Amino acid sequence: MIETNVSRHHETFLQVIQSYYQLTKPRIIPLLLITTAGSMWIAAKGQVDIVLLLVTMTGGTLAAASAQVINCIYDRDIDYEMERTRHRPIPSGKIQPRGALIFAIALAVISFSLLTVFANLLAALLAFAGIVYYVVVYTHWLKRHTTQNIVIGGAAGAIPALVGWAAVTGTLNWGAWVIFASVFLWTPPHFWALALMIRDDYAKVGIPMLPLVVGDPATVKQIWWYTLVTVATTLLLVYPLHNSGIVYGAIALSLGAIFIHKAWRLLQNPEDRTIARQLFLYSISYMMLLCLGMVVDSLPITHHLINAVVAQLHLIG
Repeated sequence: MIETNVSRHHETFLQVIQSYYQLTKPRIIPLLLITTAGSMWIAAKGQVDIVLLLVTMTGGTLAAASAQVINCIYDRDIDYEMERTRHRPIPSGKIQPRGALIFAIALAVISFSLLTVFANLLAALLAFAGIVYYVVVYTHWLKRHTTQNIVIGGAAGAIPALVGWAAVTGTLNWGAWVIFASVFLWTPPHFWALALMIRDDYAKVGIPMLPLVVGDPATVKQIWWYTLVTVATTLLLVYPLHNSGIVYGAIALSLGAIFIHKAWRLLQNPEDRTIARQLFLYSISYMMLLCLGMVVDSLPITHHLINAVVAQLHLIG
């Protein structure tokens, strides 16, 4: 009988931990971290301090988690109405808003302290600014009131790139802002493709997502133009900034060509949900692989290999 009670208590405790974990929307965070990592590697010219990397990634994770928890508290009314979100911990009654708020504050405080002590104050302030921007500007001001919610709100998802750069250098330069701009411009085509797929959910709760207000064809045109500008922006790291080299340039061009092709297909078939889903899924892979390209290009071994190939070609010539 004692063993049964212990087992039940342990199971309940694990369920509580799992519910708090779900509040942080953990599937979103890895994409934020990969932009942080890519920015750090470029800023450090391929020689990132592992401790600094771990601290920055941990601080960034906690900051992003804090923002997502507060978002869950604020949006609990519409989460209950939407089929895909009504089973989240707050609308389902597993966690009370007060407990969630305490959890969010604790995450933010730990994040700020960690980044301040082990990275620098600029990185900590940027991470905290990301929380404030996501909660106040996007969640409170924009999400329920304007079709530009994703466009302007996209800055929150781009701030981790600035955090990574600042953690390494203690400053921000044009390279940092180009990575920020790349993520900022990538957000609309990424999220509007999702909005095309789940527009009925947004309609049910009155969120003015672009497809609901202007229709699918006009939304797809916006996706097309933002995709073109995004791909062009990613190449600025190669020229004129010279923060990245030929390896990143080749990766960015290849990935960008596929991104543009998928956006073009959607432009020709704006009502096709299958193509919208393909674009949405690819946009995730696009950003992750693009940042991986930043890392690979910045590594000293990559530079040595390229120099060796160039030297060999020069001898042959």
